[in-house]
Amino acid sequence: MSAEFTAPRLRRVRPSPTAVISDRVRALSESGVDVINLGEGELDFDTPDHIKQAGIDAIVQGDTKYTAVAGTAALKKAIINKFSRENQLTYQPNEVIAGSGAKQLIFNALLATVSAGQEVLIPAPYWVSYPDMVALADGEPRIIACTEDNGWKLQADELKAAITPETRWLILNSPNNPTGAVYSTGELRALAEVLLDAPHVLVMADDIYEHLCHQPAEFATLAQVEPRLASRILTVNGVSKGYSMTGWRIGYAGGPAWLISAMQILQSQSTSNPSSISQAATVVALEQDNGFLADWREALDKRRQRIMACINQIDGLSAELPPGAFYVFANCSGMLGKTTPKGTTLASDVDFVEYLLDAAHVATLQGSAFGASPYLRIAYAIDDLRLDEACERIVRACAALR
Repeated sequence: MSAEFTAPRLRRVRPSPTAVISDRVRALSESGVDVINLGEGELDFDTPDHIKQAGIDAIVQGDTKYTAVAGTAALKKAIINKFSRENQLTYQPNEVIAGSGAKQLIFNALLATVSAGQEVLIPAPYWVSYPDMVALADGEPRIIACTEDNGWKLQADELKAAITPETRWLILNSPNNPTGAVYSTGELRALAEVLLDAPHVLVMADDIYEHLCHQPAEFATLAQVEPRLASRILTVNGVSKGYSMTGWRIGYAGGPAWLISAMQILQSQSTSNPSSISQAATVVALEQDNGFLADWREALDKRRQRIMACINQIDGLSAELPPGAFYVFANCSGMLGKTTPKGTTLASDVDFVEYLLDAAHVATLQGSAFGASPYLRIAYAIDDLRLDEACERIVRACAALR
């Protein structure tokens, strides 16, 4: 169809790079190519049985109708208890909301609060969707480049320098996608001191990887560290990553009542309530024992060590051990300028990612998609044997470069 029918706002955004690579992997796989996907942000663990059973029970019991837009009373209670128990945050029912994934809640919050020309501060590397969601809300993504030397974390002086009268939001993601960086309590406190002097700035705390931290890193969230900022913070979380429930599509958030109300209005006119079945399963996920997480973290730790060993074998790649999430963000600057067996010179991280997919049939993601180049994100939450095979393929492909 002609571009004249496309709304101008759509021209400000790009397709999600993670979705693009996933689509390409599926197409190659369907054509018979054995592709190992290290590009997708999804645990390979199954949803725990007791959570699956709660979803099955909801279907059997007829819990398949519309619910309140912001979530059932039972789910809101579970969310409130979770925030209190794990984060020492206190919310009332009108201060929490459930949606069809944390992504929807982030988008709704931005759409409800950002006016044309207002800025949203986004530390880079960032989750690929942040800038485009800001653009769809008619805002201006203001990227703050963080450095590998600082552990990929925003520094207080960088934040202070970036804030302008037009700043509406700061987005903080810890543990971070794509770097795995985890902000300490002290680091959050330093940022909070800057934010206390900027009362016009709201803060989005994207905590979706909360439960995936490796010792000695310890998770903390900004509203917990500095309660004086709580009235300006939206704390976003969900069950996708920590409970391996990506397909269930449930996110939740806590924040000031005025903001939750605005998000609920948007949700009522778009998706309405999240799936009633998924809500019932999430109640059980949040309320019952999550002891399985210790085993999951142990398995993920072994996998990140395996990826690090692979990177350390390869001349031209380097990375620091990530303390959280399930990604390694590797510096591939040493690969640029090398020539492939087909005679192509690698000029960018995109070229290197394409080479790994074509030559090794291993999918990764270019760092430029996350606002940092030349790097690549390697997602290691896959079966151990397949991860070993992927590492061997990467080593062979890199050895073939000249």
